[in-house]
Amino acid sequence: MTEARPVEVRFGEDAGPSRTGISSRRDAYAAPNRLHLWVLLVLILSLISTFTVDTAAASLKFGAVPFSPGSTVRANVPMSPQEKSYAAQGGNPVPANAVAVLATPSNFDPTKSWPVLVICSTSDFKRQNRDDLADFYRRVGLSEGWVLLAGDGPQHAKNDNVAWRESMTMAAVDALHRSFPGSEKWPIACAGFSGGGKGVGYVAPFLARNHCHVIGIYITGANEDHLSDGYARLQPGTDFLNTPIYFSAGHEDRIATQEQQYAVVGMIKRTGFKRIRIGTFRGGHEVNDAQTSIALHWFRELAK
Repeated sequence: MTEARPVEVRFGEDAGPSRTGISSRRDAYAAPNRLHLWVLLVLILSLISTFTVDTAAASLKFGAVPFSPGSTVRANVPMSPQEKSYAAQGGNPVPANAVAVLATPSNFDPTKSWPVLVICSTSDFKRQNRDDLADFYRRVGLSEGWVLLAGDGPQHAKNDNVAWRESMTMAAVDALHRSFPGSEKWPIACAGFSGGGKGVGYVAPFLARNHCHVIGIYITGANEDHLSDGYARLQPGTDFLNTPIYFSAGHEDRIATQEQQYAVVGMIKRTGFKRIRIGTFRGGHEVNDAQTSIALHWFRELAK
């Protein structure tokens, strides 16, 4: 007579095949259950991640004004005593605040470092810096991964001079630094077209003297050298002479001819600026998108 031996089954161990089929059915169900758990876990993690990103995006503020990445936001921002003193030069009434405009890429994350393009417009036709930001630089700047910034007064200045532009631009930069901790280390380039190409010759050294990390100056359609004078007056330091400068000149420009712009380049070289590049394009007195893209890419490459 054969002795019957009990089958010992331990939790967590395979008891082997069973004639009853109970063990095999259990194994058949186990794999789908584990799969369901993994799918559920992935969905939960995805929801948490989406909620975290949405919450972070919703919490973004510039000058106390909420905004979402990929948008352009306008904020009234305070002015320091120094900025107010600059604004008052030339008999200008000092406004209660400056107006700052910020444009950000769709993937903007303020915990990362971003290059900032500061805009300086011509004073002709009562244009403001924010006008040139929207009309000439925003589309290409955002596609190249830059943050764009402009500072102006609430109204047109009675005397739209260099000191006014410096004060309003600095107020916008200060608002950027207050809004995003660590942004005081973000690299800055300055861009100016026509009269703005002259004004940027003062704004860029002004920002450098006020502890901004200026990595480039982009000038389009300027027929006079104001950068040499700005460097001499503001004295940002000899390291500023290493700032990359990109000139963009249209072949058909009748306001700032190529001859005039090459002459400006020669003057700047004689001042001691070492990293100068000039690009030309088929067109007139205008900002060329392809040239803007080349300039911004060059600034970032040299800043690495």
